Amino acid sequence: MKTSQNFTIIYILLAVAQMVICNYFRISPYIYVTILPAMVLCIPLKAGTPAAMLAAFGTGISVDLLAEGVLGLNTLALVPVALIRFPVLKMLMGTEMQEKNYRLTMRSAGIWKMLMAAVICNALFLAVYVIADGAGARPFWFNAIRFGASLVCDSILALLVIHVLNPEER
Repeated sequence: MKTSQNFTIIYILLAVAQMVICNYFRISPYIYVTILPAMVLCIPLKAGTPAAMLAAFGTGISVDLLAEGVLGLNTLALVPVALIRFPVLKMLMGTEMQEKNYRLTMRSAGIWKMLMAAVICNALFLAVYVIADGAGARPFWFNAIRFGASLVCDSILALLVIHVLNPEER
């Protein structure tokens, strides 16, 4: 019970942090800094895919409403991440994911597997986000550079978010 309360509070605080990042920290037009895919990746596995998709929708729409200004863009990119979360983790972690009360932590999975899961989730999020954001208005090379630079930045940042969202790590 206490772990789920802690997770919920930290999850909400990280969503607020994402809103602050969107509003005040524009590094470059080539880099979109986001922690949303890492947050969705850390939703407890016992929640299931439909619950994770609802949480992703709620998180995405709240960030869209209170920070971005383009309604539905983060939501559009974040819900598919929640959809592929379990298959990606199952592919990377193997049979140990089948345990009933498996807790996804950096210690249990290893830093490289978690980094790979974060890269896959960030790549899907950024592919949808960059295509939807630049839909025909920006040249391909601008979008490709934006995707690559954001993927590197966000994947490194994802490891920090994964560490913060797992109470067993601290």
